[in-house]
Amino acid sequence: MKKLIGIRREDKNIWERRVPLIPEHLKKLKNDFGIDTIIQPFERRAFLDNEFLEAGVTINEDLSEAPIVFAVKEIPKNLLQNDKTYIFFSHTIKGQKYNMPLLQKLMDLNCTLIDYEAIVNEKGKRLVFFGKYAGLAGMINALHGYGIRLKNFGFDTPLLKIKSAYQYDSVEDAKIDIVNVGKEIKENGIEINNLPLVFGFMGYGNVSNGAQEIFDLLPHKVIQPDNLNDLDKSNNLIYKVIFKEEHLVEPKNADEKFELTDYFKHPEKYKSKFDNYIPYLNLIVNAIYWTKQSPVFLTKEYFKSKDEHKLDLICDITCDIEGAVEFTIKSTPSDNPAYVYNPKDDSFTDGYKGVGIVDIAVDNLPTELPRNSSIEFSDSLNEFVVGIVNADKTQDFDDAGYPPEIKNAVIVYNGKLTPKYKYLEEFLTPNMH
Repeated sequence: MKKLIGIRREDKNIWERRVPLIPEHLKKLKNDFGIDTIIQPFERRAFLDNEFLEAGVTINEDLSEAPIVFAVKEIPKNLLQNDKTYIFFSHTIKGQKYNMPLLQKLMDLNCTLIDYEAIVNEKGKRLVFFGKYAGLAGMINALHGYGIRLKNFGFDTPLLKIKSAYQYDSVEDAKIDIVNVGKEIKENGIEINNLPLVFGFMGYGNVSNGAQEIFDLLPHKVIQPDNLNDLDKSNNLIYKVIFKEEHLVEPKNADEKFELTDYFKHPEKYKSKFDNYIPYLNLIVNAIYWTKQSPVFLTKEYFKSKDEHKLDLICDITCDIEGAVEFTIKSTPSDNPAYVYNPKDDSFTDGYKGVGIVDIAVDNLPTELPRNSSIEFSDSLNEFVVGIVNADKTQDFDDAGYPPEIKNAVIVYNGKLTPKYKYLEEFLTPNMH
């Protein structure tokens, strides 16, 4: 069989500009392994069509010749073709209702589906992801938004010099501005009402690490959660505190002790204790993995019970609707990223003005740094492409020859759910379209 892959344009929304494989890697796949590529034309893509042409890639609207098609976002059902292998973020492995018709269509067409989210190593660590760039973009936006929020309170701060992530050509350009802002804060301080200035990070994985990479460009001091009540009111630095699971939750049964593995397996047995820390925080970055069985960490009830609070802004990078942050009621576009939740009357107002807490809830953050995020994603995906192309789909699933990391991520094989994902049958209904 001819070694040929296709790459679909990313047009799910106007902000999407990423690509799963960059020209440099596609050129190497062609020269070293004889794998050719067809890519659909797309003016908005972070890499220009000419860059792909120079790499030996064919530009063509028609991908029907390619037996394997890569994308970033879900491919619309009406564009799927019989017997192909598709690789994208399918958002199906939790049985997401909105994508079950997509899953059923792939099965009906005898397709194979590989999901990036499920490409993991033997320890379960994800190997192909955009998470770091969600964190990078999210933190840039948080600093930009906090500058605006403080301005609305009457404080002109150096943070106003930081733009939204999508307004920068690259991460490097954003970092230049943030470093300069950091120098200003260190030399002249930052004037606000509620000193000390404390930023809290919920989580410590790829997303949180990306956010911290940006934050760490500012003058700061790292503290432990239990030391929040004993801080100097310096205006020349920002305190950073990282919350891990043991800080966020405790067993509902007072006779039991917190155990991390137990919490991962049975989050429903635990309740939030994050309320203990909220009074000390000016800004919170939510970067945790959350499921519907997990506790809610920032509740409407908590803020309704407080006459006043220190918290000004939440950057909800995880962006689970009514999830860990109960008042994240919607995701937001890059050009209108924030709304204010007023706990007194349970109202929401777009923008940064008004009484309450600003919530920034952009759910597609890596698209704001499309070139950088595509490069890093392609760096991680590239090593698996040859194994995907060389798999023999005429064989039974176990004998197809997929690399183990990829085999783990095959949800549907030749129209049937693989053993690991058989549980998805309960979410599928007959005649689903």
